[in-house]
Amino acid sequence: MITKDTQETLKYLENLIGEKLTLGSFILAIRQGEELSQVEFAKTLGVSRQVLCDIEHGRRIISPKKAAEYADILGYSKKQFVRLCLQDMIDRDHLGLIVEIENAA
Repeated sequence: MITKDTQETLKYLENLIGEKLTLGSFILAIRQGEELSQVEFAKTLGVSRQVLCDIEHGRRIISPKKAAEYADILGYSKKQFVRLCLQDMIDRDHLGLIVEIENAA
């Protein structure tokens, strides 16, 4: 569920990076924050540098399963990675919807 605090945080992050937050831009921000090259970070994720570059720049949208794997590898929230992944898919198809994720009971 997206709460007011979460929405405000997303708006803050989007203002900070100057664009809508996507999984790719989130991964890019993590990599830059860790001060790693694309080659180093790609090795961490188990992908090529070109695949990482395509993800970071929105040319490649990954599956929710892969997003969850990346979250585990990087130590971030699966929920956030999967939400961003699904939102990227929705946005790519211009459906005008917002994705909300809840843990299964």
